[in-house]
Amino acid sequence: MNAKQKEALLAVLKSRFEGNMSRHKAVAWAKLEVKLRDNDKKLAALNEMEASGGEPDVIGYDKKTDEYLFCDCSAETPKGRRSICYDREAMDARKEHKPKNNALDMASAIGIELLTESQYRALQELGAFDTKTSSWVQTPEAIRKQGGALFCDRRYDAVFVYHNGAQSYYAARGFRGVLKV
Repeated sequence: MNAKQKEALLAVLKSRFEGNMSRHKAVAWAKLEVKLRDNDKKLAALNEMEASGGEPDVIGYDKKTDEYLFCDCSAETPKGRRSICYDREAMDARKEHKPKNNALDMASAIGIELLTESQYRALQELGAFDTKTSSWVQTPEAIRKQGGALFCDRRYDAVFVYHNGAQSYYAARGFRGVLKV
């Protein structure tokens, strides 16, 4: 990212941060901004989250590690990360109609991780997300070894966790990411 792109991204992140203080009541932008300016790799990941429709925002701070937790806070799963299966193994297993990508590879390329089920539930405490879409979440190895994967959504003002074959993909299913800064 060049200096102009960096400043533009920081302006977007600051505006979103200030407009959604309920997500991070005890966090000060000034301290966070210093950490962001000092880490081009994390800024690049946030830029990719933004470019794919994630609308990243701070949802927490870990005092022990001195890390801020950014998460995709778009109302629905990010548009640029939908119609994908869970992982490369699932994608390769499809005989026909293969999706263009998969959640784990995309997350890795961006420099983020898929949310865990508990992180997804915590995000839902901050607002109503995925009321029309769904998001893959990190799947326990025991489930994945049997060909399955987990996804979540919010319906009827409740958070649901489901399973599906890891190779499945739908236009309304993608993934949300998390980044520690």
